Amino acid sequence: MGLADLHMHTIYSYDGTASVPAVLKRARQLGLDVIAITDHDEIAGSLKALELAPTYGVEVIPGIEVTTAEGDLLALEVTEKIPHDKPLTETVIKVGELGGFCIAPHPMAGGFGMKSLSAYSILKALRNPNVARTLIAIETYNATAIDKMSNHYARVLADRLDIAQTASSDAHIVEAIGLGTTEFDGCTADDLIAALKAGDVRIRKQKEWTPVHILGSWATHYIGSTFTRIANAA
Repeated sequence: MGLADLHMHTIYSYDGTASVPAVLKRARQLGLDVIAITDHDEIAGSLKALELAPTYGVEVIPGIEVTTAEGDLLALEVTEKIPHDKPLTETVIKVGELGGFCIAPHPMAGGFGMKSLSAYSILKALRNPNVARTLIAIETYNATAIDKMSNHYARVLADRLDIAQTASSDAHIVEAIGLGTTEFDGCTADDLIAALKAGDVRIRKQKEWTPVHILGSWATHYIGSTFTRIANAA
């Protein structure tokens, strides 16, 4: 049995606070088998994690959280930037052409600057066979979403579509990593991808944080990581 957290951020994201080594260290401490660093419209942190991963004994799927014209999209198993602000269908097809796959993160979630795909956008896109081959899962448990009801709505949508359901932390601070994980048979990234395509994955949740805890912890870490983020951007 393997555990994966496929949605998290580092200081390469405008809103991330953790260094890549800190993320990998935390993942190892938690016993995660597979992770994906998915910084907003940026691939550099994920590629750095891919390079460092063998040292930490954690397998990394390279990825990025792409801002599409209709909301955020996780593009995984890609090693280059995906053009942002393009239509959802166009973006998913581009990911597929690069040999990657997609997960719809926190669909229908609102609040605190969330850019989420609507149910309509997902349903419309999946009518395209090229999209359906690449958009293979919906994140139905986002552990740090402020809008908790969105997880319920996402689950209802995924049940209707009979599509794989994932759980992720969407961590913006290192302590949040692993609050939501996807369980699968096996322990490698290849095992995970095969399980996602077969719809044979399970959701695992840790104790939920309150919105105050989520926002307060992020604000504290964001202020504390100011100099590190500035140095990283230089």
